[in-house]
Amino acid sequence: MKKAIKLTLVLAMTLGCTSLFAQKFGRIDMQALIFSMPETKEMQAKMEEFTKNLEDTYETMNVEFNTKYQELMKNQATLSDAVLQMKQKELNELASRRDEFVQMAQQDQQKEQARLYTPIYQKAQDAVNQIAKAGGYTAIFQVGQMPYIDETAVPDILAEVQTALGIDPAEAAKALAEATNNVANNAQANN
Repeated sequence: MKKAIKLTLVLAMTLGCTSLFAQKFGRIDMQALIFSMPETKEMQAKMEEFTKNLEDTYETMNVEFNTKYQELMKNQATLSDAVLQMKQKELNELASRRDEFVQMAQQDQQKEQARLYTPIYQKAQDAVNQIAKAGGYTAIFQVGQMPYIDETAVPDILAEVQTALGIDPAEAAKALAEATNNVANNAQANN
């Protein structure tokens, strides 16, 4: 009886270890996937247009402020104290409205980006889940969110997911390199 129990325990442990080693893991660079999706280019174009509209509005407000300021400086000596105070108050109000607009514009920009980005991310996540399920993966790890990944033991499924989404992996790699380059160039220009 004891032999049968020991044999059953050994068999259960062996099967447990075997199933542990039979698990399939994958990894994906979600950022690369999202940058390779055509929807991302559309989102970027919409965000550029949205930002341009905000910048145009800000510029209009700035021109109005500067025009009134220049007018005040030019005519300051000829204005009565009451008119001068009224014009200074008007300038202060314009400056306050402009500052308030900047704060609201930043919030609107963040909201718009989140509104446009969320469906893209969800589509990418759904595709990863579909590939993971169809491929029998136990877990898919996102690159950059794990301290260590043995790349030989954990295959990258980015190209597979891109293909499932109808994206050419070679073209996507070029687009990612270009986008990375643009981000680096913009960062340098802003510094």
